[in-house]
Amino acid sequence: MPGRQTSALVVASPHSGRLYSPEFFRLSRLGTNALRRSEDCFVDELFSDSPGLGSPLLCALIPRCFVDVNRGPNELDRKMFRGAFPGYTNTQSDKVLLGMGVIPRLAASGAEIYAQPLPISLARRRLLAHYFPYHKMLRRLLRETYEQFGYVMLLDCHSMPSPLFQGGSASTFDVVLGDRHGKSCSSFMVDEAEAILTEQGYTVGRNTPYAGGFITEYYGRPERGFNVLQIEISRALYMDEKNFCRGPGMSGVRANMSRLTEALGKIQLFAQAAE
Repeated sequence: MPGRQTSALVVASPHSGRLYSPEFFRLSRLGTNALRRSEDCFVDELFSDSPGLGSPLLCALIPRCFVDVNRGPNELDRKMFRGAFPGYTNTQSDKVLLGMGVIPRLAASGAEIYAQPLPISLARRRLLAHYFPYHKMLRRLLRETYEQFGYVMLLDCHSMPSPLFQGGSASTFDVVLGDRHGKSCSSFMVDEAEAILTEQGYTVGRNTPYAGGFITEYYGRPERGFNVLQIEISRALYMDEKNFCRGPGMSGVRANMSRLTEALGKIQLFAQAAE
């Protein structure tokens, strides 16, 4: 939390967690590097100046491949659990069918994470211990910010692997902004974010290939004053993707993200005053 919250902007990093428990390693058939490919490495650090700029910063500490807080809590994969599923379980969502439910079955490489099916009770324990506390805090931050400013913007921060790292051609975008195709965030705010990033020298795309996940869809209600914008940053800009270490561009990208959050905070305050 900032010493005093002066901005209607809340910043969150749901996928940069890197605390791997011994229990998880015992259950997994994959090594550390294979699991870490699912991380949005160091995204929490890229936005770590946010509290000093008046905006709360929420970071998940658990790794995404352990529990993915950017999925619905009912998105459970029948292929990886044994036992009776609750009746409200969504076993046919697009993400579940891809092996990327709230408890992922597959790592980013496409490899199976677990050697054998897990008891469904384990999913329940992970959700209660990790998933719901994250969302409880996120809801609290959004609600308190809304009560203070009359509206709120959540910047949901992610990273994306560079196509070159995956064996493809160079990407056309350094940053992708996702607003669920106009459904989760005020267009004015998205336009301003794109303008700021473009001025910084980045190539910026919208909604392709990342339009936003569960958090963007669930919390984004711009007509009610709840704006959620997802940002995806190419990892090639700031890190060594192969060795999971910070690259020479780290300080520059962090400085630019600090300027982005500061500018968005001021834009919101100006917009609120104009209303």
